[in-house]
Amino acid sequence: MNLELTDEQLALRDTVRRFLAEKASMATHVRPMLDDPTGTTREVWGGLAALGATGVLVPQEYGGAGMTMVEAGVVAEELGAALHPGPWLSSAVAATRVLTRMATAADAASLLTGIADGSVIATVGPLSGRRPVAENGLLRGAIDPLPDAVAADVVLVLAEEGDGVGLFAVDGSSEGVCAADRTRVDQTRKIFNVTLDLVPAQRLASPSEADVQGLVDDVLIAHAADALGAATAVMNLAVEYAKVRRQFDQPIGSFQAVQHLCVDMYETVELARSGVLHGLWAADAAQPTERHLAAVRAKAFAGQLATVADKAIQVFGGIGFTWEHDAHLFLKRLLGWSAFLGGSDAYLQEVGKLLAMETSG
Repeated sequence: MNLELTDEQLALRDTVRRFLAEKASMATHVRPMLDDPTGTTREVWGGLAALGATGVLVPQEYGGAGMTMVEAGVVAEELGAALHPGPWLSSAVAATRVLTRMATAADAASLLTGIADGSVIATVGPLSGRRPVAENGLLRGAIDPLPDAVAADVVLVLAEEGDGVGLFAVDGSSEGVCAADRTRVDQTRKIFNVTLDLVPAQRLASPSEADVQGLVDDVLIAHAADALGAATAVMNLAVEYAKVRRQFDQPIGSFQAVQHLCVDMYETVELARSGVLHGLWAADAAQPTERHLAAVRAKAFAGQLATVADKAIQVFGGIGFTWEHDAHLFLKRLLGWSAFLGGSDAYLQEVGKLLAMETSG
């Protein structure tokens, strides 16, 4: 496994980075979208689609790029660094992986084509907790939480069906679909409590619990890549600030206390980076057991990335606590990642359990 990015991956990174800086900057897009339930605009979403970012994981026969999770991680990291508030993780990663791994080609074709060209936004849920119930082609129950429910044209629902699980497609605008805004710390993530009241649905597949676990692993590692991008960006902002902010006629970066903060941030980011890169590789190339361990390990340890933003705010000092400065937005993004699908303690315990089983076996 080579953890160095290829020339093609570097070009993808630079292209996405340039687009976000020009068309979806913090001032012109992220902050105006903080109170918008969709988190995106037609112009920005169409631009991402034109770049191939929405279809990075969609097979080429459906108009996508047919790339791997490593390339998806490259895009996710750039979106995290820009604090992009749109539904990319839900549509380009979660929904695409569900359709390509679980649904038949006939059922998935139109949805995948729409995701790739940007005409369809999809989301998936629930990834944990109780599931809605499917009866006679109708769904009832709650999905709590469901990301990007308002932006989604299609909701891919994992529902209880008899003694198993069924995958269903629901029109997001159907009568009986009710989305209520969910209280959250991170305004760049659009999360809702959704109820389904006898909503008609198209049945797509009967995934096994192993299939569902594979999806959760993919979503975890993609979110970890997003968090890595956010942590790297706020660290770089703090380091640059430490170089130019002066106290006692010298840069504050020359003070040992500030240097320690910067080193701590760098160490946390780089340790997380190796785990995220391994998890992205494992999502496509490893056996299920190794893939799951890599995803759980990334969640367990990359959950500490929130401390990077906390230390960055200490470097910024008083200005870092103001609404006008972007540091708090990075902190909130990383706090949201720390809480995503549960805190790190349970994942640390699972890592220990999996490693113990691996050793004993």
